[in-house]
Amino acid sequence: MQDFQKFLAPGKINLFLHVVGLRADGYHLLQTVFRLLDFYDSIYLKPTKTKEIIRTRDIANVTQAQDLCIRAAKLLQAHTNYQHGVELYVEKHIPMGGGLGGGSSDAATVLLALNRLWKLDLSRHELQALGLKLGADVPFFIFGTNAWAEGIGEQLQHIVLPDAYYVVLTPNAHVSTAQIFANKQLTKDTIPTTMLGFSRAHQFCVQNSVAQTEFINDLEKVVCKNYPAVASCLSWLKQFGDAKMSGSGASVFLEVKNVQIANEIYEKKPANVSGFVAKGLSQHPLLDFTSN
Repeated sequence: MQDFQKFLAPGKINLFLHVVGLRADGYHLLQTVFRLLDFYDSIYLKPTKTKEIIRTRDIANVTQAQDLCIRAAKLLQAHTNYQHGVELYVEKHIPMGGGLGGGSSDAATVLLALNRLWKLDLSRHELQALGLKLGADVPFFIFGTNAWAEGIGEQLQHIVLPDAYYVVLTPNAHVSTAQIFANKQLTKDTIPTTMLGFSRAHQFCVQNSVAQTEFINDLEKVVCKNYPAVASCLSWLKQFGDAKMSGSGASVFLEVKNVQIANEIYEKKPANVSGFVAKGLSQHPLLDFTSN
C-alpha cells in the first residue's frame, strides 16, 4: 500500500527454559536464552497528521483491543504525549501461539520504528520499560541481541552464540501459556545456573552432537502430556538430534550446523505440521533505531 514503510519483526526461540521460583505476585521466575531468528513478520507503518491509531487490515481472531501493535502505538503516544498518529498493518508469517514471540516482536518493532518515525528519541531503556507493560518478552526484542534472561524474562544480558541453523516445526495445537504455568505438575524449583555454565555446555554439546541434558525446557513435559500433537512432533524431530520445545510451545526446534542439513530434515517433516528453516541472527534488524 502506498506511503507505508516496512519494518521487520524477527521470531525467537528459547534455547532452554528453566522455572527457578515463584514471585509473591504469582509471576514465575525464569532463566532462559533467547535466540533471534531470520524469520519475520512485516510491520507496515504510515504516520498521519491526525491523532488516531488505525489498523488498516484485520488479523484473524485478533481484535483491535487485543492487537499488541495497536496497544504499543497507543502506549508510546500516551507516554510521550505525541500529537499525531499512525496507520498500520501486519503481514503475519510467525505462527501465532507457537512460543516463537511473534506478537511480542511485532509490538517491539512498532515501538522501535515509531520512536524513529515520530522523532521521539527515547532510549532503549525507556522503550524496554514501556514494552514490559505489553508483555514479558517485548523487552528482549527491544534489547536487540541474543540474550541470557532472568527474572520474568526482562533481566537481560548479551550472550554470544555460534552461527547455527534451525528446523522449526509447529504442530496443529494452540497451547495456553497461562494453563501450562498454572498446571500443578509444573516444577518451579530448578536450581539456578549461570550464563557461563550454559555457554560451555552448549558449545560442548554442539561440537560433540550430544544432547544438552542439563539445559532443558521445564515446560516441555507438561505440554507434551496435555497436547499429544506437540509430543508427536517433538518425538519425530528428536530422531535427528537434541530437539526442544520453544517457550510454552507449540513450536519445537532442532539446532543444526548448516542449511543443507536443516533443509534435508525439513523436507521429511510430517504433512500435518507447518514449519520453516531459519538462521540464527546476532542482532535485531532495528538495533540502531534507538540509543543505549
